[in-house]
Amino acid sequence: MKCPRCESTSYRKNGRRNNKQNYLCKNCGKQFLEPGFSRSLETDLFANSNGHTKVSTAETMELSLVKNLPEEKITEKSLGFFSLTLAEQLLQTILSPGWLESAAFRQFIEKIQQKPEIKYQLKTGISLLLLDAENLKLDINSELFLASICKYPLQFKMAFANWKNPSIGKQDIELYNRGYQLVHVPEGKDSADAKMIAFGACILRSYPTVKEILVCSSDGILIHLCNELQNQGLIVYWVRRQGQTLHIENRNTGKLTHYSLTMATEVPSLEKVVEQIQDLIKNEQDSINTRLHSLATITSLFQERSNINNKSNHKQPEREEIIPNIDNLSVQSLQEYSAEIPNEKTLDKLLLKIIQNIQTKSPQTKLSVSKLGSELQKITGESPNSIIKKLKLGSNFTKYLESSSTFTLKMNGKEYEVMPLLSE
Repeated sequence: MKCPRCESTSYRKNGRRNNKQNYLCKNCGKQFLEPGFSRSLETDLFANSNGHTKVSTAETMELSLVKNLPEEKITEKSLGFFSLTLAEQLLQTILSPGWLESAAFRQFIEKIQQKPEIKYQLKTGISLLLLDAENLKLDINSELFLASICKYPLQFKMAFANWKNPSIGKQDIELYNRGYQLVHVPEGKDSADAKMIAFGACILRSYPTVKEILVCSSDGILIHLCNELQNQGLIVYWVRRQGQTLHIENRNTGKLTHYSLTMATEVPSLEKVVEQIQDLIKNEQDSINTRLHSLATITSLFQERSNINNKSNHKQPEREEIIPNIDNLSVQSLQEYSAEIPNEKTLDKLLLKIIQNIQTKSPQTKLSVSKLGSELQKITGESPNSIIKKLKLGSNFTKYLESSSTFTLKMNGKEYEVMPLLSE
């Protein structure tokens, strides 16, 4: 056995590695393991066969003889037999049940399964964040917001600083726990910026799948890095801080996004603010209209229930005297009169008096149903339909007049004209 570096035969044993004897060359200091066939060939074949070898004892002895033959006496036949036997043994070992259930076989399968994922990453790309930790501090919420802006998943994060500087505090521990790779730079002005520029200039060598870069620093010198990354075909976001706001500029499109550090939320643009205010006003109007409609429905139901209770609990005889001497009322007194209509007869008298007063004042006036209803409401304070329903004389005022024996209706254009049939 010889040293693989200097081919010296002067070596000594130097412990074991992976259950194999380790050697140290006395000539050049190289450490190496014992070769695969350091023991006798027959012992090695039997030891690694897992009990499934088909090599006979005679064949083993022949292989041993082939091994011990001088190079000039090794024939093509002996080499062919040795290669065939070794290939047969390897196949038997690989296809054996023991090897199929081994950890090595499982690792082999896992590597094969990982290949589609690697291809997918190469196809889709990743994002990378470069942070000048001496200039800008990012909390976890800010980092998550920056990741949401990127189209590709944020896979690598690197922070540059002189980590021996006491002003950094425990920021290195926090960033390390959040998965950052910490890059140390010596003390000096703009050392972190210079290291970021040097690293970013050859970013594709270390990370060939990167598509987007977040350059996080407020130092103006980083514009050189942004330009270089754009020239390499990458999407570049320059993240700077002004007061309590982060300004994220997409250097490729010029789009600006703002993030409030105190409120931990994106600062919307003026157009978005106007849209949100309009949406709030519209939603509030819809809510008010819905509540008004519900209130009107409840009020109507309450009024109907109150009327039913009043009628069931207080049954009073019909009172024609509610409107006493309607015939003797003047126009002014009739307009000032307001009382409950007790029955149909009193209603007809009141309607006739209204028609009479209008015709006296203006004989040429044609009285429509809507006009008559308006005058009735001015006097009683109730809508005509409400009076008709309360007296149970029909569903509405127009149908009551059509079915009445006191009045007749005549179509005049789009409205009905009311005329009395009987004179009081």
